[in-house]
Amino acid sequence: MPSLSYQRQSTPWAARQQRVLPGFGISLGVSLLFISLILLLPASGLIMQTSQMSWQEYWFAITDPRIVASYKVTAVAALIASLLNGVIGLLFAWVLVRYDFAGKRLVDALVDLPFALPTAVAGVTLATLYADNGWIGSVLANVGIQVAYTPLGIVIAMMFTSLPFVVRTVQPVLEEISQEEEEAGTVLGASDAAVFWRIILPTIKPALLVGVALSFTRSLGEFGAVIFIAGNMPYVSEITSLMIFVRLQEFDFPAASAIASVILMASLSLLFAINLWQGRYLKRIHGR
Repeated sequence: MPSLSYQRQSTPWAARQQRVLPGFGISLGVSLLFISLILLLPASGLIMQTSQMSWQEYWFAITDPRIVASYKVTAVAALIASLLNGVIGLLFAWVLVRYDFAGKRLVDALVDLPFALPTAVAGVTLATLYADNGWIGSVLANVGIQVAYTPLGIVIAMMFTSLPFVVRTVQPVLEEISQEEEEAGTVLGASDAAVFWRIILPTIKPALLVGVALSFTRSLGEFGAVIFIAGNMPYVSEITSLMIFVRLQEFDFPAASAIASVILMASLSLLFAINLWQGRYLKRIHGR
């Protein structure tokens, strides 16, 4: 009896921890049900709408010259915004991790503001600030830079809504980097730039690329924040999300679904490519 009591007391914590949540079957079932209702069901509805079209009708809907122009505007603006977010987000994460200053917690909380703020409110606010008579727009207008109702306004709106993806992806990785390696590089005579490029950047590169990719895919489907500052001029500042909305207003649901499918396939392809690259990168690192 004493030995049995001892064995019960010596049960590893990890083994007991496995019984805190429901078993594998229940957990997997609930997870799959959630994925089906939230992700697969809307995607199935999109496929059903596009299946009502013939291939010629589908191709005509997604290759209309105005639609193609919106693809270009959206993709170019999203690419510029994500690349800029890669640089700015890295700096934000670096400051939050490596420095202590007054108001640090407030700045850290403000990074998540785009997640909490409705995108329509963000769009109205940005349009007001960057208009020619706005606080920031009036200053830029004096030097000949117009932001509101131009493609530049689209880039700024996309940067605002997708910046947290880069910061929150890079920040945990920076926190895990040991400063001993940086100190060793400095002691051996490496410059600050060499330490960053040869020690820090290779470590955070996977997280940084994932953050930039998430920023890009988020920007592709942005609507509320962009629509109020874009100007919505055909072939100049119309985004793809607006064209989907226009088709819905015309009750042309198959065409709207066809255009949405292009954005969906582009986003899924990019995410799949990033995950595939990340998996191979981790295998290569662990195989060394």
